[in-house]
Amino acid sequence: MQYVIADTHFMHDQLLGVDDFAPRPFESVAAMDEEIIRNWNARVKEDDLVYHLGDIAVNRERPERAANQRIADLLARLNGHLVLIKGNHDRRSLFKLLAAENPLIKGQPKYEFHDVGKLIKYDHRQYYLTHYPMMLGIAPQIINLHGHIHHYQVPVAANINVGVDAPERDLLASPLPFGTPLSFAEVEEIYQRKDAALARQKKQ
Repeated sequence: MQYVIADTHFMHDQLLGVDDFAPRPFESVAAMDEEIIRNWNARVKEDDLVYHLGDIAVNRERPERAANQRIADLLARLNGHLVLIKGNHDRRSLFKLLAAENPLIKGQPKYEFHDVGKLIKYDHRQYYLTHYPMMLGIAPQIINLHGHIHHYQVPVAANINVGVDAPERDLLASPLPFGTPLSFAEVEEIYQRKDAALARQKKQ
């Protein structure tokens, strides 16, 4: 199976509580992190593939290598092969550490890295996976999956925020526990419902 997610922001205490940008109702980052790990691993199996579209974690402790190692230790607890697309909070030094200690899962590296994005084809659709939302008007057949804007959304059906805080998640018929990666069937459901909702708005 293949899944997609963004903006986990592990260890980021500034997102806790009631906040105008991205409120997360946890008493501590440890509680938030454990909730995401638990819900991630409840869905993702060891040899599944997860596209993480940036802003993995925010850890500002020093020295930087120690902070990166804490993030690496946390990521090691997540099931699946992780395709990591760099977000604005993701340090290149973290990617270098993960690459140097990249374990094999059934003969394949756990981590794959991309600085800007990755174009994939899945079930007869093309998806451009990025951290930042991209306006792809010249290529309307491509759906942009992204993160970065937390509980905001681009008012275009072909731009889908897949972050853990994304409002598009509310379009799913069956709500997901916080931090659960989205399946591509769920991405398709979001696309269809968002497209229909925007069409209704235009008629009003």
